[in-house]
Amino acid sequence: MARKPDPHARERIIEAATRLFDRHGVHAVGLQQIIDELGCGKNLLYREFANKDELVVAYLQQCRQGWASIIERAERSRPDDPAAQLVAVVRLAAAEATAPGYRGCPVSNTHAEFAAQDHPANDVATDHCETMRGYLYDLATRAGAADPRTLADRIKLIIDGLNVNGAAQGGHGAAAVAVAFAEDVVRTALRPLSDPAPTR
Repeated sequence: MARKPDPHARERIIEAATRLFDRHGVHAVGLQQIIDELGCGKNLLYREFANKDELVVAYLQQCRQGWASIIERAERSRPDDPAAQLVAVVRLAAAEATAPGYRGCPVSNTHAEFAAQDHPANDVATDHCETMRGYLYDLATRAGAADPRTLADRIKLIIDGLNVNGAAQGGHGAAAVAVAFAEDVVRTALRPLSDPAPTR
């Protein structure tokens, strides 16, 4: 009797690949390891993904959902306050970066492994970075920043720093001050140029 198609095969393969890629890095993991992790035959994997590059792209697309979730939660927390949403994004990123077992942003980690600009993984990672910048720029613009591009890029750099510092030192590193830093950056960016800097 022919085996019935598994409607969840693609998701199960991506989940298995995610566990291995996050633990060992993408280059270090071969398709046979993923097959062994999943406990399936080669035919099932190759029916869903013609090669490893396709699987890596699917993995990255799933990883991008983490950023989409942060955006959604930040918007929900302060729906009418784009300036507060900028800080909320950093707060949520800090919570993720300091969680036990965090190993850094998987999209950035994968981008570092695939430096060739013509590789599909590089395309996805680069697009993710530009999407993040675009979202932060939109928030900075709606918040009324005189220079929204600079504000967006500063918030992006705080998030990038969180990902690296959180992976290396968890909650004991510099990530603990990221939210206060973001608040200062946003406050300064929104202060009219004629206003004096606050004294401390």
